[in-house]
Amino acid sequence: MNFLADITTALPETILLVFGLVGLLLGAIGGDRISGLLRVLAAAALAAAAVTAFVQFGRGESVPAFASAVAPDGLYKATLFTLFAKGVTYVLAAFALFMSGGALKSSQMERYEYPLLITFGSFGAGMMLSANDLMTLYVGIETLSLSSYVLAAFRRDSLKSAEAGLKYFVLGALASGLLLYGSALVYGFSGGTSYAAIAAAPSSVGLVFGLVFLICGLSFKASAAPFHIWTPDVYEGAPAPVVAFFSTAPKIAAVGVLAHVMFNAFGTHTASWKMIIAIISALSMLVGAFGALMQNSIKRILAYSSISNVGFALIAIASGVEKGAAAVLVYMTLYVIATLGMFGGVLALRRAGKPIDQVSDLNGLVKSKPGMALGLLILIFSVAGIPPAAGFWGKLQVFTAGIEDGMLWLVLVGALASVVSLGYYLRLVWAMFVKPAKEPLDKTDISVAATVAITTILVFPVLTITIQILLDAAARAAGG
Repeated sequence: MNFLADITTALPETILLVFGLVGLLLGAIGGDRISGLLRVLAAAALAAAAVTAFVQFGRGESVPAFASAVAPDGLYKATLFTLFAKGVTYVLAAFALFMSGGALKSSQMERYEYPLLITFGSFGAGMMLSANDLMTLYVGIETLSLSSYVLAAFRRDSLKSAEAGLKYFVLGALASGLLLYGSALVYGFSGGTSYAAIAAAPSSVGLVFGLVFLICGLSFKASAAPFHIWTPDVYEGAPAPVVAFFSTAPKIAAVGVLAHVMFNAFGTHTASWKMIIAIISALSMLVGAFGALMQNSIKRILAYSSISNVGFALIAIASGVEKGAAAVLVYMTLYVIATLGMFGGVLALRRAGKPIDQVSDLNGLVKSKPGMALGLLILIFSVAGIPPAAGFWGKLQVFTAGIEDGMLWLVLVGALASVVSLGYYLRLVWAMFVKPAKEPLDKTDISVAATVAITTILVFPVLTITIQILLDAAARAAGG
């Protein structure tokens, strides 16, 4: 009976796990011939998991699961905060999968393993978000990471893709080692691996050392500086649909789990990690902003942009649970929605069958594809935080949290990074709307066009009701 209750509590992950196992069997039987069907079914499974998470969020459920003698507090816990983050994660993964069909076919990567890797990666993201114990956290992170390593190298005939997968794997293994070593130290000095046991443990030098190693490992997964080195190379080398996934679903999951661990497991030790997170935030914003200025590759520009935007989210985490929990959810949700549209739109543009990658390839886009250019303009403004686009409200939330917590210096660093970032964001706009057109681009896949249109509508400046609904939901999630 308890097992059934636990499965019901973890129903979003149960849906993904069941589909993943059934999908493996179907793929082994049908091979690549049914890859298209599996992609559709995987998107449907992710959508079902997202709906389940949001339904649980609407019911206000916040219960532990899978308790035992060694884990009396439960290895898994569905809180309002994690349910909100999981719902957004699964929706983004479904959209990333939905719009990948055309790119996979044109690049001859239509294989049945692709949707299954996305499914298992999303399952790992959900598990690490709902982890109530360091061991569950580690298993969830590794499930996501192992799927991601394979996805980065999914284009087997590309040296860049193989290099991206290898770099990601080597550096990811190092980060996992730091995370595991930090968990061992925390266990040794707190007497337990559950979040409740860690929160109840007295502060000590050993516990702080373990905390630092944990932050290092989690910061790598979120691609925060100075643990960001893998990000530009992986984004540049990985296939375009994979990058669209990396930049959205795992991104909000990684930032969400960092916030969840800091707020819950180490909430009583805030003084030990507050300044560490603030310094990582400042480094991420500056490294991302100045690093992108020197890039000509669109993928690398957007990679450095993601590093900078993680830094903005970390302002909210450094502000503490009361002021920052809602802010980090609002900011990351608006950011990943706009990023999905940006990556989907820019990276799906092709010329003579080959994907574009240089800023100059966008020259004159407004003349050849005016709808796409207008959509990308709004999405770029949202990611840049330019009012009145929706992203401005997310940035306002994290800046307000930082000011209310007395971290004016960090907010000023964020303001500086925002100004610097206009240099590379407006470069893209200048290329699309001012530069003379180059050779015509190929026809855009309908699924990509639909994704760009939906994300543009969601961040459109006049839709203030969307912002208010998001603010209310995030405030409710922060309270649970």
